[in-house]
Amino acid sequence: MAVMDGCEAGFRTAVAEDRKCPVCGKEVEVFTIKGKITEDTACDCGYVFKAETAPSPVVEKKEE
Repeated sequence: MAVMDGCEAGFRTAVAEDRKCPVCGKEVEVFTIKGKITEDTACDCGYVFKAETAPSPVVEKKEE
């Protein structure tokens, strides 16, 4: 329920952001959450902005 989400909901909602293509310089709209691209987005020139994911934490088991 959106009403019950509180202030944390804003951090889970994707935001449209313009990024400059490093190949052709054209502005491309990508969707981000906390500054990280959420899905692959292609520029007209063929360059692809790859989705950025946070590294998963490594859990080590302790031997008893």
